[in-house]
Amino acid sequence: MLLKGLDWAVVAAFFLMLALIPAIASLKAKRTAKDFFTSGQSMPWWLIGFSMVAATTATDSANFFTEVIRRDGMSGNWIMWAFILTGLLTVFVYAKLWVKSGVTTDIEFYELRYSGRPAAFLRALRTVYLGVLFNLLVLGNVILAAVKIGTVLFGIEPLTIYVVTVIASVVYTFFGGIRGVIWTDFFLFLVIMAGSVAAMVYGLKIPEVGGIAGIVSNPETAKRLSIFPDFSNLDTLLVLFVLPLAVQWWNVWKAGSEPGGGGYIVQRMLTAKSENHALGGTLFFNVLNWVIRPWPWYIVGLCSVIVYPNLESIRSAFPRVDPSLVQGDMAYPAMLTHLPEGWLGVAAASMMGALFSTVAAHLNLGSAYMVNDFWKRFVRPDAKDRELILVGRISMVFLLLLGCVIAPFLKSAKGAFDLMLLIGAGSGSIFLLRWFWMRINAWTEITGIVVSFVAALVLQFGFPELLPWQKMMITIAITSAGWIAVTFMTAPTDEATAMRFKAAVRAEGRDVGKGVLLTAIAAFAVYDMMYAVGAWIYGWTFNACISTSLAFAAAVAIVALLRKGKAA
Repeated sequence: MLLKGLDWAVVAAFFLMLALIPAIASLKAKRTAKDFFTSGQSMPWWLIGFSMVAATTATDSANFFTEVIRRDGMSGNWIMWAFILTGLLTVFVYAKLWVKSGVTTDIEFYELRYSGRPAAFLRALRTVYLGVLFNLLVLGNVILAAVKIGTVLFGIEPLTIYVVTVIASVVYTFFGGIRGVIWTDFFLFLVIMAGSVAAMVYGLKIPEVGGIAGIVSNPETAKRLSIFPDFSNLDTLLVLFVLPLAVQWWNVWKAGSEPGGGGYIVQRMLTAKSENHALGGTLFFNVLNWVIRPWPWYIVGLCSVIVYPNLESIRSAFPRVDPSLVQGDMAYPAMLTHLPEGWLGVAAASMMGALFSTVAAHLNLGSAYMVNDFWKRFVRPDAKDRELILVGRISMVFLLLLGCVIAPFLKSAKGAFDLMLLIGAGSGSIFLLRWFWMRINAWTEITGIVVSFVAALVLQFGFPELLPWQKMMITIAITSAGWIAVTFMTAPTDEATAMRFKAAVRAEGRDVGKGVLLTAIAAFAVYDMMYAVGAWIYGWTFNACISTSLAFAAAVAIVALLRKGKAA
């Protein structure tokens, strides 16, 4: 047992706050289903942004980035960095459309956009697909990461970790609904950052590492510092850079980075005070999520290359850990063991914060789907608020228990991530186009869901010799061909429904064009800021100054364009 007295005091204080904040939030909540799932649309932009980041930060996030850096270096992160484009397009084009739609969940959108029995069937199918199947995959993955961390930091059995996760998550999500979740997310993000910064600081102090200077000069880490892959290696360039930027970001559905917005990102947009608060919160989220949040993880990942150069070194350091759990993602929790008393408790609390924030996001979202898009829509349309809230809470417990059952069958953060990307491959373009191209109908989306899911499973388990990027491209090709063919073989949404939808969201071409321009400028700014932070850390002063200046100029241009739009 690595944790000592002061560490346990920190962990105890963390659990106290975890119970206290939702309890206080519940005192302000109205006892209605609308308030439980949308907070009565009262949330400010900054709180929405913090909540989005906390929800996106899972227990496996730091593990994932560590595994990528150990395998492919910093440039391997383009598989995630490409989604910056997805998030910013959501900010400047789709955020206002979602707020204008007036839906309670993103799944309710289907019967606003489409009509008849196909629309109802699609809504039910998407509820099961996202609310149950996909949610369970995400929950299983983050609980798996908690098991890996718990066996190293706490030295306790997985069963104990499952029990603590269930109890703490239920307390966290039951009291204040989405209002309590959002306020607690703010606290959790601060804890997460405190733990990751502490891990970075003390990781750099390890004698073998030798600080930032040691990372920059060590041959094994120096070759991993570049954010761009080796352009002379065409295979690596294609897999790590070209495909993510050319195809993945707009044609692959991923939780938290859905093309056009969706899931818990849209759920938090719909709690905003206004359209501007939804836009501001989503923009703030993208800056925090990509520029600030991951850099401590990157540095710890680089340190781990020196301290634990291979999997055998991790197994030797932690002989009591089940060898089957020791993958590249195990290096991050291994690095946390180098923290001193007190700070180790903060790091442990930060990892639990990452776990509970993600679990709460998916439990609240899954229960919202089950209540609004299944129970109220198909089972009891006249159900009262008390019944709806009860069904939501039962759904949370059901999803969490099933997530614990699935967790042992997963292997590593990167492996589960690849599977989730594969399942969503080929359907992203539908989510971008459906707001504007009225020819798309309910059968289009049904086809996208079914074909991508079946193709992903067949390729993942039937063709293990194929590389992940090959499986993704095949899935995209099959899914895209399928939904395009079905779109033209079936009738479009009836004219009355299409007209009501267009009147509700008022998606004008001029606004979309301006949104795309703002997306391009903002992407340049975020990528520049992200690089600038790293350059400052590495001591590359000239590069840092140039990148910071360019990012500032782009930010000024964005503000000017937004103000011009208000004036007009």
